[in-house]
Amino acid sequence: MIFAKNNVLKKNLLFFLLFSTIAFGQAVRKYSNEFMNIGVDAAALGMSNTAVASTADVNSCYWNPAGLVNLEDGQASFMHASYFANIAQYDYAAYAKPIDQESSWGMSFIRFGVDDILNTTQLIDGNGNINYNNISKFSTADYALTFSYARKLKVPGFQYGVNSKIIRRVIGKFANSWGFGFDVGLQFNRDGWNFGLMLRDITTTYNVWSINEDEYNKIKSSVAGENQDLPASTEITLPKAQLGISKKFEFHYDYTLLVASNLNMQFARTNDLISSTMVSIDPALGFEFGYTDLVFLRGGVGNFQNVTQIDNTKKVGFQPNIGLGFKYRGIQVDYALTNLGDQTSALYSNIFSVKVDLSIFR
Repeated sequence: MIFAKNNVLKKNLLFFLLFSTIAFGQAVRKYSNEFMNIGVDAAALGMSNTAVASTADVNSCYWNPAGLVNLEDGQASFMHASYFANIAQYDYAAYAKPIDQESSWGMSFIRFGVDDILNTTQLIDGNGNINYNNISKFSTADYALTFSYARKLKVPGFQYGVNSKIIRRVIGKFANSWGFGFDVGLQFNRDGWNFGLMLRDITTTYNVWSINEDEYNKIKSSVAGENQDLPASTEITLPKAQLGISKKFEFHYDYTLLVASNLNMQFARTNDLISSTMVSIDPALGFEFGYTDLVFLRGGVGNFQNVTQIDNTKKVGFQPNIGLGFKYRGIQVDYALTNLGDQTSALYSNIFSVKVDLSIFR
């Protein structure tokens, strides 16, 4: 019984944390639509998300749409991951295809959700009695549908891409929102060196929330002095920038080494390694060792953060990642082991993805 009550309390706490994400709408927020910053594709995640400059396949829909112009045929990609001890499920699918020799298009879909959350808002009735029959379940999920277009510029080596994205966020029957935004990417290739620039939410991304007032009225007085006013309905996501560089080295025709680096920038003060009121920068470094374009070993480190300990001492935390890949006849299967926290955290996630070159079916 104690375990059951603790589980109810945990689920209830999770509900209030999720519901509070809309409590301060209309303000510009540092961490709005954060599910869009997790990353996709186990190959890129194993390299600590350092794919802005090197991406050249269907997953460019996410990392940098400019990379889509490197496609020679249609491709599809799928990924599944479980986060936070299997509490949250993260799924991704994408498809891309060349239009002609100068341009390509693609589309991708992301879902990040927590299902079967216990709704305990009616656990205690008006007389103060606990009735477990009043407990129901709901899900909270974030969705993103992105349409991408890429084209080569007339200047040799330059290519650009644009993303148009629709954001859908749902918190059970309590609230939901629609959001819209744009990304712009640029890549430049010269003498085997690849440079990339990705501007996310370049126009800022707006989420407009619709709140179920009947459900809100049931809980607004549950804590004295809290939740008295209906939350505002608009949420704004600030632009972010990623600057990347990469190069692939070949050894004896059979061996390759791809080295990539990113500077991930937010235009606000954060706990990133380099932080100011104007911009905060989080560096990342990744590598991929390949053998005959068949087997791949990957690693990377990123998410460098200034961490304050309980005793007020400071240290630099970081996130290491590793991964493996196997490619055969147009089908590539990748695996990544990623760390959601710093190097002392135990919250590792196992991520699998599949990429298919659709030309194998012709």
